[in-house]
Amino acid sequence: MKLRLKIWRQKSQDSDGAFENYELDGVSSGMSFLEMLDFLNERLVSEGREPVAFDHDCREGICGACSLMINGAAHGPQQEVTTCQLHMRAFRDGDEICIEPWRSAAFPVLKDLITDRSALDRVMQAGGFVSVSTGGVPDANTIPVSKNLADLAMDAAACIGCGACVAACKNSSAMLFVSAKVSQLSLLPQGQPERGRRALRMVGQMDKEGFGHCTNTSACEAACPKHISVSHIARLNREYLKASLCGGEEELLSD
Repeated sequence: MKLRLKIWRQKSQDSDGAFENYELDGVSSGMSFLEMLDFLNERLVSEGREPVAFDHDCREGICGACSLMINGAAHGPQQEVTTCQLHMRAFRDGDEICIEPWRSAAFPVLKDLITDRSALDRVMQAGGFVSVSTGGVPDANTIPVSKNLADLAMDAAACIGCGACVAACKNSSAMLFVSAKVSQLSLLPQGQPERGRRALRMVGQMDKEGFGHCTNTSACEAACPKHISVSHIARLNREYLKASLCGGEEELLSD
């Protein structure tokens, strides 16, 4: 395959960036998208040019590091896949592919296609945890959990924090990410004691980080590689309202 690549290049967070065009021949349809970028960088290095900086880690759709806008879509044209799971057979010979970093004030560009997504980490640090007493590991059946709640919690826990929801949202909202993490913990018995404070603190930190407001367009769900449902946003809104009325200190009643 022969491709025309239009890639965002930016030396640092404080410098201006611009698109640069590259012609790349010899791309195999069996390559992953990141392998195609590796192939491009090998050619750039052999020519004495600076390679394109992009983020990656597991390359198995688990870590969420491979955060790229591809032809205007978070993680590319296919649904429910991360960039590292996208293969070049999704494109045709002669295609032009535009590659950009996540676009959000909360995700400043560090270099080329790499953004600083530590804002999501700080939201988690604000309340995305369960405080438990130390001691021996309890038996699995000590705290019974219904299958319905367990399934809902596991669906929410599938979020990998890649930030695609933020990149796809016209307001750069992180509500899908925050709601998934709040749901994951608030649905289980172990998360009940801090349920109210968790919602207040995580939403408060989200606002501090500069994320936008949710206007319910569901673009986040469409872009999410793990297909996290926007129904979690409705749950977060209920959790936040209850916590606000109770001051966030009292244990909230279950739905």
